[in-house]
Amino acid sequence: MRALVTGGGGSLGGAIVRKLRKRGWDVRSLARGAYPALDAIGVETFRGDLARRQDVERACDGCDIIFHVAAKADLWGPYQDFYQANVVGTENILGAARRSGIARIVFTSSPSVVFNGRDLEGVNESVPYPARFKSPYPETKAKAEKLVLEANSRSLATVALRPHLIWGPGDTHLVPGILARGRSFKRIGMGAKLVDFTFIEDAAEAHLLAADALQRGSAAAGNAYFISQGEPMDLWEFVNRVLVIGGLPRISSSVPTRVAYAVGAMLEFLHKLLRIEREPRITRFLVEELSTAHWFDIGAARRDLNYRPSVTMEQGFALLKASMLNPGCLSAPCPTTLKQPDSR
Repeated sequence: MRALVTGGGGSLGGAIVRKLRKRGWDVRSLARGAYPALDAIGVETFRGDLARRQDVERACDGCDIIFHVAAKADLWGPYQDFYQANVVGTENILGAARRSGIARIVFTSSPSVVFNGRDLEGVNESVPYPARFKSPYPETKAKAEKLVLEANSRSLATVALRPHLIWGPGDTHLVPGILARGRSFKRIGMGAKLVDFTFIEDAAEAHLLAADALQRGSAAAGNAYFISQGEPMDLWEFVNRVLVIGGLPRISSSVPTRVAYAVGAMLEFLHKLLRIEREPRITRFLVEELSTAHWFDIGAARRDLNYRPSVTMEQGFALLKASMLNPGCLSAPCPTTLKQPDSR
């Protein structure tokens, strides 16, 4: 088998690539940059832009399956940048797959495509897309997910996975983002809000399970699936655990949700008015994400994909702590198993 993994140099894409190579598959990666770590494990790398049709077609030629992981996932930026990367890029993937006769596509989506600014507690995949979005990322990911699911046919089987808040050794987004804010972090709102998380190895394994299940006429074809550890926990307890592992103090102050939302709206306005390119310190979308519950029923993934989380949250914290002893573990592959899980 030969697989194309878009974004193979990223944390999730890299984890998928390594699992595929362990299976003995030939693997290609399409990404903007160069990744020597991929070269070292025999991955054929293509440098290119998802929004350029010729780059995508060149990478897809001769492949049997596509894992479309790459996306622009920032909280802020011009809508057109997100549209080109997430929507046009997905259109190019689908077009190239059809022209190359590729039979399967596993698409990495996000639970944010159904986030409506309110609590989502134990919901399943029947929850609809919201009427409006407050960030270009979930809006363009929702458009891309629709394209992928609507493309499912007798000749091209497609599936979308929605892993929530991927973390663990090798994570280059969530954990580093928490540690970067460090001492300036403030809790938004009061009361416990349960949130789902997905350990990076389980997120990657879900993609391989989806590929295995994605046969013509299968139950998985044409569907989206929530992916997580199935063990929601209070968001701010997670943040504090990460801060302590990183040698930083726990959060000691808070801001009322309404105040934070107003500040986010003001900063968004000023950034647009003054054409400030960098991301605002806080946005309305981020405030809603940080002040609401969002955890999901993963029963469909268990049933159709045979997905079973292999790492508990406590084990995940122990693995993260162990990885901190190895410089570079937040930006490169690290051990993801423990001889005896540390439950302290």
